[in-house]
Amino acid sequence: MTVTAPVEGMTIAEAAERTGLTPHTLRYYERDGLMLRGVRRTSSGHRVYTDLDLTWVTMLTRLRATGMSIREVKAYAALCRQGDGNEAERLPLLQTHRARVLAQLAEVHEHLEAIDVKIGMYASKVGRVDA
Repeated sequence: MTVTAPVEGMTIAEAAERTGLTPHTLRYYERDGLMLRGVRRTSSGHRVYTDLDLTWVTMLTRLRATGMSIREVKAYAALCRQGDGNEAERLPLLQTHRARVLAQLAEVHEHLEAIDVKIGMYASKVGRVDA
C-alpha cells in the first residue's frame, strides 16, 4: 500500500474563497503570467496555493481594482519574478499608478461633495437636518 503525505496548502476552491475571486480568475492569472511564481501542483495535477500565492493575488487584485492595466500588471509581475536588483524599474511603475489613483480619488471626492450639496439642499427643503 502506498501512502502519500498530505500536500500543504489549499485547493483552488479554497484559494478562491479566501481571495474572493473565482477559480476561473485564479487560473487566468496563472495562465496569463501574472503570478509571482508557478502555482505548485499535486501529483494528480491539482493546484496547491500557498499563503505567499494568496498574498501576491491580493496585491494583483488591489492593482487591478485601482485601475492598473493588465499590461502594466504583467510588467510589474515580470520584474518581481526576476528578484532583487530591479527596484529602480519597479518604483516608477508603482509611482505612476499611485499618481493615477490619487487623481481618481480627487475626482471621486469632488463628486461626493456635489452629492452632499444636493443632499443638503433636499434635506433643508423637507425640514431634515440629519443629512
